[in-house]
Amino acid sequence: MAEVADPARTVILTVDDDPGVSRAVARDLRRRYGAGYRIVRAESGASALEALNELKLRGDLVAVILADYRMPQMNGIEFLEQALNVYPGARRVLLTAYADTNAAIDAINVVDLDHYLLKPWDPPEEKLYPVVDDLLTAWRSSDYRPVPATKVVGHRWSARSSQVREFLARNQVPYRWYSSDEPEGLRLLEAAGVDGQRLPLVITPEGTVLVEPEAPDLAAHVGLATTPAAEFYDLVVIGGGPAGLGAAVYGASEGLRTVLVERSATGGQAGQSSRIENYLGFPDGVSGAQLTERARRQAGRFGAEILTAREVTGLEVNGPARVVRFSDGSSVAAHSVILATGVSYRQLLAPGCADLTGRGVYYGSSLTEASSCQGYDVYIVGGANSAGQAAMYLARGAKSVTLLVRGESLTASMSYYLIQQIQEAPNISVRTRTVVEAAQGEEHLEQLVLRDVDSGATERVEAQWMFVFIGAAPLTDWLDGTVLRDERGFILAGPDLTADGRPPAEWPLDRPPYHLETNIPGVFVAGDARARSAKRVASAVGEGAMAVMLVHRYLEQS
Repeated sequence: MAEVADPARTVILTVDDDPGVSRAVARDLRRRYGAGYRIVRAESGASALEALNELKLRGDLVAVILADYRMPQMNGIEFLEQALNVYPGARRVLLTAYADTNAAIDAINVVDLDHYLLKPWDPPEEKLYPVVDDLLTAWRSSDYRPVPATKVVGHRWSARSSQVREFLARNQVPYRWYSSDEPEGLRLLEAAGVDGQRLPLVITPEGTVLVEPEAPDLAAHVGLATTPAAEFYDLVVIGGGPAGLGAAVYGASEGLRTVLVERSATGGQAGQSSRIENYLGFPDGVSGAQLTERARRQAGRFGAEILTAREVTGLEVNGPARVVRFSDGSSVAAHSVILATGVSYRQLLAPGCADLTGRGVYYGSSLTEASSCQGYDVYIVGGANSAGQAAMYLARGAKSVTLLVRGESLTASMSYYLIQQIQEAPNISVRTRTVVEAAQGEEHLEQLVLRDVDSGATERVEAQWMFVFIGAAPLTDWLDGTVLRDERGFILAGPDLTADGRPPAEWPLDRPPYHLETNIPGVFVAGDARARSAKRVASAVGEGAMAVMLVHRYLEQS
């Protein structure tokens, strides 16, 4: 038997143009079914279709539809025919007079009618309720598929559709994906009144329709916090990876008014990892998403605010305050700031890769696409742990997984345990000294041109899926002219600022910078964005905690 639906969101709809009859039908239905179902009535086919479309957008379920045959503008059969397009699984009943029984019998073939009832239906205990009982039993036994609150309609090879799905998945927002060329996707597009030329379409739990939404608008509509609750804090943490989440947990748990600001989704690169097996305390491994969600809930439990889809564009010093400016012109200030912006994967510059990003070429794991890779040949570019973890995860369903590595071997950049697992996996192969020369395809990725670094020889291979994990570029350009960085953009702090034993020329205090403190007092760095950091989840979390300890020391002496 199918899962029992949420009664509060399961509807029995009745439509009749005679107000007296309409009220009588609704009254009898409520008396018997009102405790378990929501009874909705309409007095015309057009208004009933409008109600069905609104229910569809909200994700409500419709179990039974009862429609009167004789209605002006749109009779009951015409209405049920259109209702079938919106809720094909709903059971359909036609209310008729004795003179219209032939029309009702014909409707069985036209709209796949489940039953017709002759008016009057008194007493309902004998003529109405047994029919509806049977229809509800049949409906509950069918695959009516209750759906998660948020729905996304898009095209398989739409880059923007891929980005929206990844944003929702990484932010732990339940959603269901519908292809725009499949029946249910088409029904949702029609219910929303859009033609599908601009995708994705996102339908929120309240039925709000968003077309090609940008991240801040999407975040605000699916229940993610985007606006700080206060104007001033003890600590602003910029970045929601392991270092930022660690700082938020320790800052909030130790009594600091803490807000964490993340431009996309908490977790950073670690949050995209399919499995982390060398993190202390998880002998069986843990996915990046699981670790991130636990840390986010932990930070929230201690009182830290977490803002999503907020891009930071500037950092200013205003006396004792450190002012963080957002891309929309707003700002938030604090006594101290921890920069935990992490890194992003470098872009593959081979011809065709930019045009095919999100359409077969992906940066990071993009786990929302993993299920689509089943039975296909998958290519992964990179030789570090993140590439190895993705290879092991995708190999579960892919026909084959090929790691493309520029270096001589995996040993220089990948953990030993991962190398062993890859060697033992029957459908994973490693091609060293190999790079991607070009990516080709019309609507989506179709072929890769691979080049042997030593010989220069090229080879064309069929490919629909390529995941790129090459190098780490710090997300620190917005700090230019404010915070000192090395030649690659990584943030200098502590000992790296005092290599000659003296603090930087503009340093205003008598003491030297603390270990994770930048050239601006009260502004600290933690995790992968720091120059010469270890680039490991455990060390990033540890630096986040250490940075909070140094924040306390800074605040005590300020």
